[in-house]
Amino acid sequence: MVRRTLLLGLLAVLAGPLWSQTLASLAGTLEQTLVQPCRYEPFPRADSAGWRQTMPEAMRQSYTAAAEPLLGQPWPALPATEFAQFKENGNRVGYEALSFRKRQHLAILAMAEIIEGKGRFLPDIVNGLQSFCEETWWGIPAHYGSKVPRTEDQTVDLFNAETASLIVWTTYMLRPALDRFSPLLARRIDSEIGRRILEPARTGNYWWKTAGMNWNPWICSNWLYCVLLCEPDRQRQLEAVGQIMAATDAFINSYPDDGGCDEGPGYWDRAAASMFEVLFTLREATGGRIDLSSHPKVKAMGSYVYKTYIENDYCTTFADIHTNHAVVQPNTLYPFGRFLADETMNSFAAYAARRQDYTATAGKHFAASHNFPSMARELLFLNQLADFLNEKPAEPLLNDVWLPNLQIMTARRGPLYVAMKGGHNGESHNHNDVGSFIVYADGQPLFIDAGVGEYTSKTFSGDRYDIWTMQSGYHNLPQVNGTDQHDGKDYAARLISHKPGRLTLDLAGAYPPEAAVSTWLRTVAISRSGVTVTEDFTLSANKAPTRLMLLTTTKPAGQKPGQLSVGSHRLTYNPRQLSATVEDISDKLDPTLRSMWGDRLYRIVLTVSSPQTKQNISYRID
Repeated sequence: MVRRTLLLGLLAVLAGPLWSQTLASLAGTLEQTLVQPCRYEPFPRADSAGWRQTMPEAMRQSYTAAAEPLLGQPWPALPATEFAQFKENGNRVGYEALSFRKRQHLAILAMAEIIEGKGRFLPDIVNGLQSFCEETWWGIPAHYGSKVPRTEDQTVDLFNAETASLIVWTTYMLRPALDRFSPLLARRIDSEIGRRILEPARTGNYWWKTAGMNWNPWICSNWLYCVLLCEPDRQRQLEAVGQIMAATDAFINSYPDDGGCDEGPGYWDRAAASMFEVLFTLREATGGRIDLSSHPKVKAMGSYVYKTYIENDYCTTFADIHTNHAVVQPNTLYPFGRFLADETMNSFAAYAARRQDYTATAGKHFAASHNFPSMARELLFLNQLADFLNEKPAEPLLNDVWLPNLQIMTARRGPLYVAMKGGHNGESHNHNDVGSFIVYADGQPLFIDAGVGEYTSKTFSGDRYDIWTMQSGYHNLPQVNGTDQHDGKDYAARLISHKPGRLTLDLAGAYPPEAAVSTWLRTVAISRSGVTVTEDFTLSANKAPTRLMLLTTTKPAGQKPGQLSVGSHRLTYNPRQLSATVEDISDKLDPTLRSMWGDRLYRIVLTVSSPQTKQNISYRID
């Protein structure tokens, strides 16, 4: 009883008073409302005909078609030498590719067996589950402290938790068939889940339990599934769920009221969307007694996904993002939209499904889903499929969005779209990009934020800002007195004014003292005819060239003084104020960036001609 009282007190401290109706405030009801250990049955198991009754035939066939090439294929070991690459040279993609592919294969085979139900894929699944049990650790080397993993060190990272969830859901759905093969396999899996996830997550003092970024809900959602499906002890179950609720409170507390994700749209899928999985599961596991689906901040966190959407599957690429396309999996977006009663999300999910031909080729897209083919997401979506098939697709082309806490403006006028961000340079997955903007025309990129390339050991180290994609000089920003922006929360924009289609920020605070900038008022304004950028600045000294940078994937061409053509569009400026040069920086593109933008990338450099310390300069994109 003393331990439980201390736990409830800890929940209240961690959650704090920052948002009303916290999960921690409801933790005292768990003993009366939470489903009993190992009694959580959210979906019918694979032997139920319900899986096959509402599903279009082409969709059913797509699952089995994706799995058939994997029949009889050996389950690979994951080499220690490949794991060691991260410590030896910073390479993380080699091991990750092998590990992720193996997990995708299990998910593909499991979904095919669930859908078909004939036992055809079961022998390969059995061998796969056994192979996973023999792996030393289920995470990735970038999240591990030593050169090779050790059995006794079961650190809980993103992919340790994700793998556990995949195995737990596979076992849950196919348990009768697996038990017919041998009950010992499922017992082994239960034991592995206990020692790899349940015990270390519950007893470990992990930093992610109070973090305001994607690790927190991503791990907690998968940990919660494992607790509800595998934890046999009531007190350990209650303690673990209580910790998950406190951690989720900490995550939500960290978000601003506008629901904006400072990690960027690329992480929404594993930030707010993973938070949804925690909240949805808690509601289901407590008979609806814990339900935050109507909370304004939770609703705002969900709607961020379409507030940062551009057109033609493109999304804004602020912060770390490995794709310039919106990470909108129908199997995530639709259940989240239903949970929030957000019709825009629901119709967006239907639009995404139509664009991806999801209902005809679900197996293909499931196998290629973002980061991992998460079993829980697919199962929840298929349970809602009958309703989903009646949704009317609609692309969410919002005219104006303003996220005041993150200082992000988006605006659409005719064929043009602009997005601009303020904020600070200490955000999660930060790039030094305060005041940067992007422009799309006719639904295609014109002036871009490059995003981020392949992750290496350098990406999350003290050398992060040595990487060119993190530097303000490779964003659409000023370089003042030859000086780029500095990283850190203190380097921030000051909001001057906003109205629909127009944002003015003072960028001076984002630059270090050597930039000698007193004020730098940047205004970005859009109309149907063009985007106008005004730079109104005062310097305390003019010590080195001041330049304005613009990135584009289309090779600019000079037509006449004061004008560059960029495809079918123009950049015009006053040639008495600015001189233009074009740099081909295509050699900086790695495979990830090439997959986003193609093989070419150019930087337009507009150099300020006058040495005057106070100037007002405008240029236009049309």
